[in-house]
Amino acid sequence: MNRAEHPLLPVLVAAFAIGLLSLMDAFMKNAALAVGAYSALLLRAPIGLALAGPTWRASGGKWPAWTTLRIHVVRGVVISCMAFTFFFALTRLPLAQAIAISFIAPLIALFLAGPVLGERIERRAIVGAVLGLAGVFAILASKIAQEAMGDGAPLGIAAVILSAVLYAWNLVLQRQQALVAKPLEIATFQNGIVFLALLGFAPFFLQWPELRAWGDIAISGVLSTSGAMLFAWAYARAEAQRLVPIEYTGFLWAALFGWLFFSEEVTPGTLVGAALIVVGCLIATRRKPSVAVPEQAVA
Repeated sequence: MNRAEHPLLPVLVAAFAIGLLSLMDAFMKNAALAVGAYSALLLRAPIGLALAGPTWRASGGKWPAWTTLRIHVVRGVVISCMAFTFFFALTRLPLAQAIAISFIAPLIALFLAGPVLGERIERRAIVGAVLGLAGVFAILASKIAQEAMGDGAPLGIAAVILSAVLYAWNLVLQRQQALVAKPLEIATFQNGIVFLALLGFAPFFLQWPELRAWGDIAISGVLSTSGAMLFAWAYARAEAQRLVPIEYTGFLWAALFGWLFFSEEVTPGTLVGAALIVVGCLIATRRKPSVAVPEQAVA
């Protein structure tokens, strides 16, 4: 991390990226309902590639080394499966339910960061994650548990749980990737590999969208690519255990977008849950005073 950067800057950037991706979820749900999760995800990938690829090449981007390419490929395949199962779940569940259930991912990722990345999981990170999860359950108890679930709900719940497990793995891979590649390279290879991973199924599942669905897919492509680049920048400058609990702010963004665009009421339970999430994030991201040591610059 550059010495001139504030230590909380990666946290704030990650929170903003989550906001962009939460907004993207709303557009992708519309697209997935119109043409199916597979078609929406497949057609979004080349839009993101067209946005990131030329800029990456123009800025001097070169084909990565095998070790870096391997991380790109593994994460791209994981994202393909993760995104498909999540967007499929959005066609079976309300957005709030799907997002709330998916919040088991940061807790899983927090403990994966230890064995995979060699990070020592500090007590405050665990406390922050548990408080964030408690906040999600408070929101679930006041809002989601009162809503009737449709016939496709069990399949939707299974899909979002699988997506959450994959997303936890994705968060850890994201930290590994961010340490060896720049944001533009990450966004380029992410979109390209997702497209290639899904393309073989096109003859069986592709549905060509109408104009309105194309708009939703295009907007989600811009938001997805922007969010991915911001995430890459943040994860290159902070440990996964500091940024993972920030994932819980996704529900706060969802509540905000629901109020702004759909006049959804913010219930007392939502406010209590939001408070727990914020406190958990503050605890998890608080840095202990330490003796300054030289840091390597991160590209």
